[in-house]
Amino acid sequence: MNHKFLFAFLVIVTTSLMGSSFAVGKIGLEHVSPLLLVGIRFTIAGILMAIFVKLFRRKHPRQRSEWLHILIIGFFQTAGVMGCIFLSLRTITAGESAILTFTNPLLVVIFGTVALGIRYRIVQWGGVLLGFFGVFITMGSQVNLEVGTLFGFGSAVSWAIGTLLIKHWGIRLDTWVLTAYQMLFGGLILLMASSLLETQRLAINPESLFIIFWLAIPASIIQFAIWFFLLQNGNPGKVSAFLFLAPFFGVISGWLILGEQVGVSLIIGGALIFTGIFLVNWPEKRQEAAIPGKAI
Repeated sequence: MNHKFLFAFLVIVTTSLMGSSFAVGKIGLEHVSPLLLVGIRFTIAGILMAIFVKLFRRKHPRQRSEWLHILIIGFFQTAGVMGCIFLSLRTITAGESAILTFTNPLLVVIFGTVALGIRYRIVQWGGVLLGFFGVFITMGSQVNLEVGTLFGFGSAVSWAIGTLLIKHWGIRLDTWVLTAYQMLFGGLILLMASSLLETQRLAINPESLFIIFWLAIPASIIQFAIWFFLLQNGNPGKVSAFLFLAPFFGVISGWLILGEQVGVSLIIGGALIFTGIFLVNWPEKRQEAAIPGKAI
């Protein structure tokens, strides 16, 4: 991408939308029960994106096995990740939840090595060690670990599994179609889980409606569209490296919107995690050279 200012602006917009959704979601829990809120969010986003891919005649799967793959990805990538995030927000801060969730690139390296035999560079393993040391510092200051801490880490585990499934199955699927239907399937799974596992609560008022709108449209559809525009028009490795900004904005938005305290352990641990994410995702020089016309 030639316009570096536009690239930087779009990176900030998309990662800030990712990060701020934690604080906005925590406010939403005052009006709607966790699984119901996130189920509504992704069912709406999935329906709208499904209409989009139909109107633009994107290539849809023709085999049942491909639809099953999308359903399984939706279970992990949307239902597992987002369900755990919103359950975690009941007992831990938005900043802590964001930091734990975005440790997923570190887990991808571990799971990819064990399950798929993928070989990663030394610098990436260094990022993993640095990142998990940051998690230890961030969470080690708490005498009693909240159940939300487990849910926050569970979201990272589910996201890492979803990422590897997409890497394995997604190559045969249209990216926009995959995203639309995994959001929709994940949203429907969350709605079913809400009806079975929680006491549903839904307060209809201007604030709750705005929060649902914000989470479904800007924080899901618009954020996704910008992210994939960047991936398609820039070096994917470099773009992914800037994922570390998302938990940063999660901490900042929790502080600005919710008045959450940002302690020394959170700052130091968060900085180590951000650095670890950056190292895990940063591409090799020869990989950069292999993508002509994509220099950022």
